[in-house]
Amino acid sequence: MAPIIIRNTYTVVPAEPTWTGRFPLAEWDQVGTITHVPTIYFYDKPPDSFQGNVVETLKNSLSRALFHFYPLAGRLRWLPQDRLELDCNAAGVTLIEAESEAELIDFNNFLGAAEFEKLVPQVNYKSPIETIPLFLAQVTKFKCGRISLSVKVSHAVVDGQSALHFLSEWGRIARGEPLETVPFLDRKVLWAGEQLPPFATSPQYEGKEFEEPPLLIGETDCVEERKKETVVAMLKLSKSQLQKLRSKVNTSEYADPARGFTRYETVTGHVWRCACKARGHSPEQPTGLVISVDARSRVQPPLPRGYFGNATLDVVAASISAGKISKAIKNVTNEYVMTGIEYLKNHEDLKEFQDIHTLGSTEGPFYGNPNLGLVSWLTLPMYGLDFGWGQEVYMGPGTNDLDGNSLLLPDKTEDGSLILATCQQVVHMEAFKKHFYEDI
Repeated sequence: MAPIIIRNTYTVVPAEPTWTGRFPLAEWDQVGTITHVPTIYFYDKPPDSFQGNVVETLKNSLSRALFHFYPLAGRLRWLPQDRLELDCNAAGVTLIEAESEAELIDFNNFLGAAEFEKLVPQVNYKSPIETIPLFLAQVTKFKCGRISLSVKVSHAVVDGQSALHFLSEWGRIARGEPLETVPFLDRKVLWAGEQLPPFATSPQYEGKEFEEPPLLIGETDCVEERKKETVVAMLKLSKSQLQKLRSKVNTSEYADPARGFTRYETVTGHVWRCACKARGHSPEQPTGLVISVDARSRVQPPLPRGYFGNATLDVVAASISAGKISKAIKNVTNEYVMTGIEYLKNHEDLKEFQDIHTLGSTEGPFYGNPNLGLVSWLTLPMYGLDFGWGQEVYMGPGTNDLDGNSLLLPDKTEDGSLILATCQQVVHMEAFKKHFYEDI
């Protein structure tokens, strides 16, 4: 494939002066993945009806969007005890303009290409954290006229719901439309402090989410597992296949007849079992599944509409049944969230809970074999990002090359089918695919 050439790199700041100052992040912001999460969109060649300049349109509308979402234009700073705070200093975000002589024909084939990573903005995490933009975007123009737009957003500042809220409003501004939902920027609602009720010391919260994940039986560390080559696959589950899976689990001994298992619980249990089979685990092998749960409607009172920040937290299920997954999710109540905040607040140092390590690192928690992580994007407003030249023809996760990382996406066709984006070790992927379809 033809090389991708960087033509310009812009620093985009808010269009008008914004509030400046520092405030601490909520405890949940500062644990788990605090690096950037990538997403990519592909567009057909802009129609003749689009009279603007693609890069100028993106740059100008991004500047106006940052006026409303000004925390994204700031920078993170380290505090003592490995805490983070957000410095709202209007330092700006990065927009990269690139081009390629390549003809972009098949998006799915391109996703597996080595050049794919060059479409996504790169972040050097060895740089001082206060110099790293919280939001980066790269627009790449191809010879055929098609366009890709990839973005990276700091997970220490926002979760998926908030990131997509920002992207959606950025698109609306580019099209000349008003904001649909004004962001709610006050994070005090999820701070630990004196406002926490007496149950904050409840023994219900054990902090299992922050324990070291299980290792393979007989192993004392995960050094060798970290080194193994991985590959990403996008696997489609049709509506009929999903219905067959749900029927199977909802008539099992683990089913709750009053509720039934959700799509996410059903598919996650299936993925977990398939991964264990593909990896050749023995029946006594301990394995953990990390599940990301949105707490917006689970806390009391519910978070305000448009809450802009992190409101998701990880929980761990330690079995391969949909019942265990369902129980782990249902445990996320207001009390659970608040006791979790208090647990983190009282911890002397947060470093052990922070994942700031990239692929190939020998440091930080390892959630690969024998473990998994599966995040649901099923309820997020993923599709329809239009900057004035039409909606995307393909949207998906950016580079997701850590063993065990998986995402569950709705299919854009809206026919009830789902897409599993999963990363597995190369030696296990074919067996995983086989079980994924044959075990339905």
